[in-house]
Amino acid sequence: MPTNTGVNIRDWRFPFIDFAVYGILPEDPKEAVSVRRRSLRFYYDTATKTLYRRSFDGLLLRCLSNEEAAEALREAHDGTCGAHQPGPKLQDRLRRMGYYWPNMVADAVEYAKKCHACQLHADFIHTPSEPLHPIVASWPFEAWDMDIVGPITPPLSRGHRFILAITDYFSKWAEAVPLAKVKSSRVVSFIKHHVIYRFGVPRRIIHDNGPQFISHIFSRFCDKNRIQNVASTAYNPAANGLAEAFNKTIVRLLKKVVASNKRDWDEKLGECLWAYRTTVRTPTGNTPFSLVYGSEAVLPLEIQIPSLRVAITNKLTEEDNQRRRLRELEALDEKRLLAQQRIELYQARIS
Repeated sequence: MPTNTGVNIRDWRFPFIDFAVYGILPEDPKEAVSVRRRSLRFYYDTATKTLYRRSFDGLLLRCLSNEEAAEALREAHDGTCGAHQPGPKLQDRLRRMGYYWPNMVADAVEYAKKCHACQLHADFIHTPSEPLHPIVASWPFEAWDMDIVGPITPPLSRGHRFILAITDYFSKWAEAVPLAKVKSSRVVSFIKHHVIYRFGVPRRIIHDNGPQFISHIFSRFCDKNRIQNVASTAYNPAANGLAEAFNKTIVRLLKKVVASNKRDWDEKLGECLWAYRTTVRTPTGNTPFSLVYGSEAVLPLEIQIPSLRVAITNKLTEEDNQRRRLRELEALDEKRLLAQQRIELYQARIS
């Protein structure tokens, strides 16, 4: 695993840079053959003095030193936007961000294995997964799944004991707020400020048969906005699987990021939501953020160690940047259609 031990270890990138710039190969014959053969997939930008590696799908990945790789692993796994993912998914996340170094997969697996929070709150392999009975949504924000997490212990000084959460069936985008009590009036306010004012009026909201969701106040609100107010017990007797899946994910993330006293979970909820929104979801093959906004979010790591897309964007004029953004938005419909196909295939596999 890449570490900074203070020992002067030659940077693995230097032989490729020496060959690209000066045509110099290592003195060792075997290493020279290896560098010459592998150099076809490397590109050195003399202007920025940055080495890139071409992936098989044509992407240019920034090559990181051992020190940069260690920082990338830490930030991507348990940093500001870290989702505490297992090794293979951690490696895929870093690759999507545009980074590369040798033994990347093995290093990611090793790093995740050593994470104390992941070991403490890992999923139990022997626990049978509950069958999901997914709802099909044809477009973002058409249908949402709402649920309540809690009561959460220990109670906080601010009184928060519950999480009111709602997840979009299509993009998997999630909204959540901490609450002391889950009253019908708070549910209505939550839907207004976190769904309607941001994404428009949904066609239907699916939930369990909680009293807050079948109350006169909430039912009247749904009728006024012509929202189908659907209880999962009637709509789908087995379960509202999307809400259950999100609840497990957000609780697991909270357990991994909260302090030892467990009394700051409500302050960490936004961080966990951000990690969830910027992590690829298996059913869609995309991050919720990209399906909502058309491009990936710029994460702190990409600023600390500039990825290729950040480096390119910094050089664009305002007009060029506007054209690039318009192209991304034009491609958004196609991305969503492909995501819908993936969702249907995923649902067919699990049903």
